[in-house]
Amino acid sequence: MAEKDKKSARKHTAKTTKKAGNRMADLYVISGNRAEKKNKYCPKCGPGTFLGAHKDRVVCGTCHYVEFTKKN
Repeated sequence: MAEKDKKSARKHTAKTTKKAGNRMADLYVISGNRAEKKNKYCPKCGPGTFLGAHKDRVVCGTCHYVEFTKKN
């Protein structure tokens, strides 16, 4: 029973770190009295669904539409 008390007395700490993911504030640029979007909207899903920007493509998370960027 003493071993059980020792195990329950240990504190559990998370050893993983959180990723700094996209926040809604990162998707817009404030200029004056307006908020303008940084990323494009999906042409299939319409306004309201952003395309996720990767290093070589932009992807819609809903319908999986992909546009590849040109390599220079």
